[in-house]
Amino acid sequence: MSLLRLGVSLQPRWPVEDGASVLRAAVHAEQLGFDHVAVGNRLLDSGFGLDTDPLVLLSAIAGATTRLRLLTSVLVAPYYPALVLANQAATLDVVSGGRLVLGIGTGWNPDEFEAVGVPSRERGARTDDHLAAAKALWTTRPADFEGPFTKLRAAHLGVPPVTRGGPPVWVGGHSDAALRRALCLGDGWYGTGADAAEVIDVKRRLRELATSEERAERLTLASAAFLTPPGIPVAVPAPGRPLGGGSPTAASVAEALGELTEAGLTVSTLWVPVAAEHMEKAMEWIASEVMPQLA
Repeated sequence: MSLLRLGVSLQPRWPVEDGASVLRAAVHAEQLGFDHVAVGNRLLDSGFGLDTDPLVLLSAIAGATTRLRLLTSVLVAPYYPALVLANQAATLDVVSGGRLVLGIGTGWNPDEFEAVGVPSRERGARTDDHLAAAKALWTTRPADFEGPFTKLRAAHLGVPPVTRGGPPVWVGGHSDAALRRALCLGDGWYGTGADAAEVIDVKRRLRELATSEERAERLTLASAAFLTPPGIPVAVPAPGRPLGGGSPTAASVAEALGELTEAGLTVSTLWVPVAAEHMEKAMEWIASEVMPQLA
């Protein structure tokens, strides 16, 4: 059984009068031994917490840390023109020394799609187009690409990524379309709230959809999980099943993570629905009570 890599989502609504508090939390996550921090992608107020551009915030975190991997969880690809997406991601890949992991999704919020002038019915096609164009820009200089929404002729990306082939792409979603996208354009699959049975089912579906078993086996399997450590008040309801049950203990959380690892998951991002002032205490509980049981 491989060791599960644990990260934490920097989801709380951080106080705008102390913008550096989220950077301090990221530094603390690195000191505690977490594998990565994750930042979501919302343009309008969601009510759930941190609603920032993930590439901008993760760039600041890159400058405050040295080892921590930086995950977009997830970046909504249709919001970004392909060239902009490719250049911004390559820039962060360079300044972080190759620590970026680009979690990608098609998005869902009709208000945000309307606000950016992108028809939501095109979100899947645009995601495929933008990812394929970005990969062409990351791997070829000059790059030629022709898709339904992006056309490139002898294009030299402003900054080539330091990671060969560009930052790893984890494709979010549980549909067959998302799994095909992961197989064709991704380096990993990224789920939400998946339990062990669902991870096993995703592995089976990937093998069935893949052109070869080798292509399915090469993908990283990762997922977000929802956890409220005991004794810490919940700030917002978790949007999925809680890890370790409704009244989690260190033992029940470690058991659930062990089951996920046995099922084939190699990375778990813990989404902790607590207020910003309790975030460091929550991370310390995970690091001191749960992580030792995983080792």
